Formats: sequence, C-alpha cells, structure tokens
Amino acid sequence: MRKLAQFSWSVLVYNLAVIAWGAYVRATRSGAGCGAHWPLCNGEVIPQAPSVEMLVEFSHRVSSGLALVAVVALFAWTWRACPRGHRARRGAAWSMAFMLTEAGVGAALVLFQLVAENQSMARALFMSAHLTNTFLLLASLALTAWWLTEGGTARTGWVGADATAPAAGATAVRFGVGAVAILAAGISGAVAALGDTLFPSGSLAQALGADLSATSHTLIRLRLFHPAITLVVAAALVIMGIRSGFESHGAARRLGFALAGLAVMQVLVGFTNVMLLAPVWMQMTHLLVADALWIAFVLLGASMRDRRQTPVPAVR
Repeated sequence: MRKLAQFSWSVLVYNLAVIAWGAYVRATRSGAGCGAHWPLCNGEVIPQAPSVEMLVEFSHRVSSGLALVAVVALFAWTWRACPRGHRARRGAAWSMAFMLTEAGVGAALVLFQLVAENQSMARALFMSAHLTNTFLLLASLALTAWWLTEGGTARTGWVGADATAPAAGATAVRFGVGAVAILAAGISGAVAALGDTLFPSGSLAQALGADLSATSHTLIRLRLFHPAITLVVAAALVIMGIRSGFESHGAARRLGFALAGLAVMQVLVGFTNVMLLAPVWMQMTHLLVADALWIAFVLLGASMRDRRQTPVPAVR
C-alpha cells in the first residue's frame, strides 16, 4: 500500500504542473491554438503544421489527458486496495468526479470560444467556475493522498481523542468559512489575471489609472477587489495557522505554520506580480503558491479533525 500512497502524491504534484501550464496557455493567449475544436486540434488528432500557439494549446491538452488517465488509475487502484469504509475510497471517487468536470469546463471554454482575445463576462464566469472546480479537484486529490498515508478508515467514538483539540463543530465551521474565503480570493484572482492578460499596462501608474477609471472595461475595474479580498483572507489565515501551530502537535503543527508562511508568501508574490505588471512567469508562480496554500489549508482541516478521533494505523 505504500506504493499507492506514493502514487497518489505524485498524481497531486503532476496535476499542479498541469494547472500551471494551463495558466501559461491563458497568459500567452494560446487557448485558441487548436481553433474551436475539442478534443481534436483543428480537426486533427496530431497537428501537422502547428504554430507556436497550437503547440502550446496541444501540449496542454496532452498533459491534461495524461492527468485524467492518472486519476482513473488512482481511482481504480484505491478502490481495489482499500477496504470498504476507508476514506481514501471516497476521496478517489471525488477526484474522479472533479477531474471529469474539469475536462468538461475546459472543453466548454474552447467550444464556446471563451479563450484568447475574448473579453466577455461569460468568459470571466467560466474562469471562475474553472478555478473553483480546480480547487475542489486539488482538495480531493490531497485528501486521498493524506488518507492513504495517515490512515483513512471511518472512525467512530472518541477513545484516545486529543483533549486539547477544539470542538468538532467549531472546527468545522471555522474551516468551512475559511474554505469559502479562500475560494472567493481565488476567484477574484482568476478574474484579475484575465484582466491583466487582456488589457496589459505599460506602467504601474497606467494600470492604477485604468483600475480607477469609470470608462475602463469591467474586467479591469474588477481587479481592485482581488488585493482587498486577499489581504483580509491572508491575515485571517496567518492567525489561524499560527494558532493551530502553537495549539497542535505533529502534522497539524507543521501544517499550521506552513499555512501561515504560505499566506505571507502569497501576499508578497502578489505584490511583486503587481509591481512587475504581471509577467507570465509571475502569474504562474502566483497560482502555484495559491494552490499550495489551499492544499495546506485542506490538509490542516483534515489533521485537526483527526485529532479528536480514535487513532487508526496508516495504510502501508
């Protein structure tokens, strides 16, 4: 079973790479490289005379297809190897479901031509849905890997529970609100990134002027919401992470401090992204840190939940 746990973590890491490459496709306006065709590329299985944009888009489709194959393999292996009641089975099932919807949203973006130079609010809404689904996919994959590593048999009773752990109900509410807040920050970031891609600025002063102008495109004026939301959410996550770190031990302690550190890092990366006028490499970095922050938050929630329940041996 140890190999299954290792495979589950590798699937998570691979999906992070695919997500980062998807950001590159959007930031370089290569989403229409294969035309309004899906899953074929300009009506061909393998492009015969590809342009640079076509190669970028086609490579993303290939990497996404491999991600789907990996999740299918993880689902099948987990359901075969884990006994009934093991939570990794549930995580793998959710991973499979969100991977399918991820492919569906990606196909819709192409087929409805909500890519490249499209400036519609419909594209912004689809991007928001795409970001939300991506976060849910990452959460499912992370939890599957966590439960395969730490043990995921359904637990009942409170024998051996950590007496210092916060009440289960309060913890659930706190992490539920936190999840919604992170998703809101992520969605506002996706919209801001779209605005940066479609309406690049020549200077910081020009960008700020466009943000505040009543005549600017809606996507530009919406960019101001992202830093405001992010600063509030980041501050709350730093407090949550530090508090969890000092009040916990083991994995929960490490995850708490990691969450706080990643929240600070995300603010610094976001500030740098703005100052540098959102270069492609910085947008990719910003997204990867956001993904890592989300994964740390999800795993901290799982770890805190497990502290109040009966210890179960990890799957080996």
